[in-house]
Amino acid sequence: MPDPRHRLMRSRAVKFPNFHLHLSAPWTSAKPFERRLLATTPDGNIAFGFVIAGTGYRVDLAKTPELAAFSDNILLWRDRFSPSADEQDETLSAHPYLGSGHEFLEKAPGRAPYLRNIHVFNPAAFVSFGLPIGDVPSFKRDIPAVIAQISRDLFLDDLASHEARINAPIADDFEPALYAPAVWRTQSVVAAE
Repeated sequence: MPDPRHRLMRSRAVKFPNFHLHLSAPWTSAKPFERRLLATTPDGNIAFGFVIAGTGYRVDLAKTPELAAFSDNILLWRDRFSPSADEQDETLSAHPYLGSGHEFLEKAPGRAPYLRNIHVFNPAAFVSFGLPIGDVPSFKRDIPAVIAQISRDLFLDDLASHEARINAPIADDFEPALYAPAVWRTQSVVAAE
């Protein structure tokens, strides 16, 4: 018998008007688009504010169609770490060097700032974290890190508007005259003789 929790989880997602499933729509390419990523699929172009990449076991970012156009901007382990000659490993050195929220980092700071919005939750993250990533046991450990980083980035991207809202003058909810008769006043006790 199917677990009723699975049905509940699926029904939660489809309640959101901006939730869509794109079946049989593999990315054939992707490129920066303003502050988002524009993915080309057989169904047309789709713009994403954030992406969690699931690209499989082979880690060759230049040969991954959705990353190829900007793969040269992604920081790799070989760019950050040079092991001794007897510990060289081309396979491991080709893995991306990821941030704490599983996000791509720029090889040259300031050249591709959009990379921080692409989060890797697949075996390509293994070298950065030293643990298997993308399988069921990693969900509890790693999904909160990805969500926390995306939440932080969204907040910081809109920081100016948050500060403006917080610092805006606060209007009175209602005029003091409306509640003046209900304000508690200490009772004066007059002694009776």
